Amino acid sequence: MSRSEQFASDNYSGVCPEAWDAMAAANTTDEPAYGEDSWTQRAADGLRSLFDTDCDVYFVFNGTAANSLALASIGQSFHSVICHELAHIETDECGGPEYASNGAKLLLGEGENGKLTPESIEHLVTKRTDIHYPKPKALSVTQATEVGTVYTPEELHRIRAVADRHKLHIHMDGARFANAVAALDVHPSEITWKAGVDVLCFSGTKNGLALGEAVVFFNRALAEDFEWRCKQAGQLASKMRYISAPWCGLLENNVWLQNARHANACAERLEKGLEGLPGIRLRYPRQVNGVFVELPEPMQTELRNRGWRFYNFIGGSARLMCSWSTSHDQIDRFLADVRSLAG
Repeated sequence: MSRSEQFASDNYSGVCPEAWDAMAAANTTDEPAYGEDSWTQRAADGLRSLFDTDCDVYFVFNGTAANSLALASIGQSFHSVICHELAHIETDECGGPEYASNGAKLLLGEGENGKLTPESIEHLVTKRTDIHYPKPKALSVTQATEVGTVYTPEELHRIRAVADRHKLHIHMDGARFANAVAALDVHPSEITWKAGVDVLCFSGTKNGLALGEAVVFFNRALAEDFEWRCKQAGQLASKMRYISAPWCGLLENNVWLQNARHANACAERLEKGLEGLPGIRLRYPRQVNGVFVELPEPMQTELRNRGWRFYNFIGGSARLMCSWSTSHDQIDRFLADVRSLAG
């Protein structure tokens, strides 16, 4: 399978040129270890500039570690975290948040199109308040969600209002945060700290990096001792500059946003090409870089026989993901195969 024959995941994509060049530049001289290097300082300052606020920034290897350690920093083992029933921390992280927090429980809320609602949060917080039940301490929102939808600033403010009433901190799983910013066309601050988000896990891996996620604490009090938490969890890279330098490549000239806009536009092209074809139905609104579509089983089989790779996802629909490296030619070839089978 070549890279151009897949819509399985934006994790399949390679490293974007700007990130690769920055890592190569970091490789030209020796630098201090464990994040004391100039590249890590530069990347952290770049994120502070991007969000237009003084925040604490840490870099870890992957998204599961970012989410798990960030949530563990909010509460203790007898606390609970409210999240959507489709959230990645519930469905795809192998109990990582519970493990990192020594047992904090996830409470699962409902909401249309993968989004928590103020009502579902209120229900879970007030369902039980006795000492025999884990006390809600945090809520986690995924931006963009697991089904490719986004929370607007207004929706986040309404969620923050509920959180304030019940003294909850807000964690944002930003595995596709860049795509959400691109889709909403807002300043990153408008859907993070200005909307009451305490800590963001900002993914670089799905946006053109080889690895490396940024944990951004807008509520700096929650970051106390976080570096020790990273060290204990095996997430403190000795040669940290090889994680942070590519972030410099993403942040310079807003490459991170260009990559996200391109991926979103490719998904829109794919969505429009699929609309109206017989036997095909879009499962969720397409807002970022993923298209969730119901395809007849024989068609899926034949597409895979022709070399296309994609996953069946939540609810059984096919998930077609685009990335910074997806091409229009790739999309058009896929659509041509779908049309030939649909016809």
